[in-house]
Amino acid sequence: MTATLGATKMNPASPDVPALLARCREQVTPALKAAVARLDTASREQAEFHFGWVELDGSPGRGGGKAVRPALAVLSAAAAGASEESGIAGAVAVELVHNFSLLHDDLMDGDTERRHRPTVWSRWGAPSAILCGDAMLALATESLLEDSSPHAAQAARLIATTTRELIRGQAEDVAFERRADVGVDECLSMAAGKTGSLLATSAAIGAVLAGAPEHTVRGLQEYGMGVGMAFQLVDDLLGIWGDPAVTGKPVLSDLRSRKKSLPVTFSVQRGGAAGRELATWLARSGDQSEEELRRAATLVEQGGGREWAAAEARRQMDSAERALTGAGLADGPRAELAALGHYLTDREF
Repeated sequence: MTATLGATKMNPASPDVPALLARCREQVTPALKAAVARLDTASREQAEFHFGWVELDGSPGRGGGKAVRPALAVLSAAAAGASEESGIAGAVAVELVHNFSLLHDDLMDGDTERRHRPTVWSRWGAPSAILCGDAMLALATESLLEDSSPHAAQAARLIATTTRELIRGQAEDVAFERRADVGVDECLSMAAGKTGSLLATSAAIGAVLAGAPEHTVRGLQEYGMGVGMAFQLVDDLLGIWGDPAVTGKPVLSDLRSRKKSLPVTFSVQRGGAAGRELATWLARSGDQSEEELRRAATLVEQGGGREWAAAEARRQMDSAERALTGAGLADGPRAELAALGHYLTDREF
C-alpha cells in the first residue's frame, strides 16, 4: 500500500522548493566555509570532507545534503521582516550543530558510510570524529556571538539549550535500545529532542537575530517542531514500508535492526494480540528471515502503528501550519516556509 500524509498539497503557484533550497545554500555556504576554515588543520580537513566540499584525494567534492536547517534560518529572518542575510549567522550555527550530531551519531551507530561516502570515524578514527564534532559545536556558538546583531547572545543561548535538548533525545534513544517497555509518550518526547528541537530552533533563530517579537519567534518554533515531528514520523514509516529506490535503504530496514521506532512502539504498547506477538519477536536475538521480517511489518500494521503514525504526522503538520498562520509573518516568506514543510513531509510510504 502506498500513501502520503494527505495534507493540503502545494498548488502550481507555490514556491519552487528545490530552487528555494539552492538559493539559501548559495547564501550560507561561503560563511559556513569561512567558519570551518578556523578549525585546526585535522578537524578542518575532516569537516570539509564530511560536508562534501572535498574528496579524500583533495579534489573538489559535489557538496552535501539539502541544507534544510540553514534555509529555515534565513527564511525565518525574512519572515520577521528583516533581510535573509541577517539570518546567515544563525544558519551557520544550526548547520554546525546538526553536523556535530551527525559525526557523533555515525560513530555511536557504527555507520561506515553517509551519502555513499566514508564517515569521518571510519576514515580517521573515533577520537578524530569526536574532536571534530566538538569543534563544530564550539564554532557554532563562536559564530553567533561574533554577529553584529544586538540579539546575538539571545541566539547563542537558544543554540545552547537546543543542543542540550538534542543530546537528551539522543541519550534517550540509546537507552531505549536496552529497554523492552518503551512507551509511546516517551518515544514522542525522544523524537522532539532528537529531531524536533533543532528544526524548531532553525525555524526561529533568524527571527531572534532580527529582534522579532516573542509571539513571532514562538510561532516559528512551534512550526519547526511540528514539521520536525511529522518528518520523524514519516521517516519511521519509510523505515518499514519505504521504497528502497527512494530511501536508499533495504526494504524493512528498521525492522532488520529491531529499531523501536514510533509505529513499532505504538503497536507494541497498544496493539493487543498483534502487539504482544511483535514484542516477542523484538525480544529475540539472532538473524531473521525475510518471511519473519514481513510478518513483523504485518504485526505493526495490525497493531495500528502504521495508521496511527500517519495520522499523528498529519496532526503535527496541521499544527505547524496553524502556528505559521498565527505568527504574524510576511506573506512571501510564510508561503516559502509552508512549502518547505510539505516538501519535507509529503513523502510516499
